[in-house]
Amino acid sequence: MIKRLFTVAGGNITKPVALAVLVVILALLPIIVSSSYILHILILTFIYMIAAVSLRSITISGQFPLAHGAFMGIGAYLAGMASKWLGLPSWLTIPSAALITMGIGMLIGYPFSRLRALYYAMGSLFFGIGVIYIIYAGGIWTGGYAGLIGIQLMFGGSKVTCYYFFLGLTLVSIIALYRFEFSRIGTTLKAIAQSHLVASSVGINEGWYRILAVGVGCFFAGLAGAGYAHYNSVLSPASFNFMATLWLVMYVLIGGINSFAGPIIGTAILVLLPEFARDLKAYSPFLSAVLLLIVVYLMPKGLVSLPGLISSWYSRHRKGEEVVHVSGD
Repeated sequence: MIKRLFTVAGGNITKPVALAVLVVILALLPIIVSSSYILHILILTFIYMIAAVSLRSITISGQFPLAHGAFMGIGAYLAGMASKWLGLPSWLTIPSAALITMGIGMLIGYPFSRLRALYYAMGSLFFGIGVIYIIYAGGIWTGGYAGLIGIQLMFGGSKVTCYYFFLGLTLVSIIALYRFEFSRIGTTLKAIAQSHLVASSVGINEGWYRILAVGVGCFFAGLAGAGYAHYNSVLSPASFNFMATLWLVMYVLIGGINSFAGPIIGTAILVLLPEFARDLKAYSPFLSAVLLLIVVYLMPKGLVSLPGLISSWYSRHRKGEEVVHVSGD
């Protein structure tokens, strides 16, 4: 019965229905839930979900960036400064900041496209640290160490309206990134990750494709950061430092780096779980580390593989019972 349940759940018809039901539930939450704090946590979950999925869109090319939090910061500070110093509205600053972040990502990605594996990770790490120090040195324009304040709040600070905005933005971003990964470009990126030498030998310009992957990932990272700036109205460099990137990496790894749904599941669990155990919230980094170790040893493919593991365990258990039953007869 359980095996049949998981088999049906993986069917082509049930998946879209289940996703549609989930979207409907999320759309009805502001009506059911009256707590503005819960809506705030869900909005942050949506923002980090966009960033985590966009990080994976870069990793499918075989590269592992360690500056994704910094690119979120670039988008956030671009939108925040444009709002505070130029008086531009959020509907203009958010897409503009995302596009500029994409351009910066591709520009930086050009020299980095020749780096691989550890060298690429270290190069992106140093770039991310450099971005934070540039923000520190920005003085009055970026707020320096104190942070940037006075950013225009979107929708007048209405939590419900912001919730629906970020829910819609997350859905559109996930659909766009899904289409990107499972397009011809995404398939090419996965081929490059398997063997860049083979890809080059058949005429694939691997450098260009890697730059494109970085550009797409940075666009959505900048989009998430810019949205965060107008939602929170206050920016701190600490929100986009190396630790911010590590949290995004944790979301991807714990959810399942080899699955598109992995970062979505990882973000939802790691952001929402501490809220259900607030007494342990101070220990969330340690709990996340323990969870990561459990996933590495017991679920190498991430939490997204848990239904399959349960189905496999149940099948083996049933077969064991049948063997014992036949032996007893």
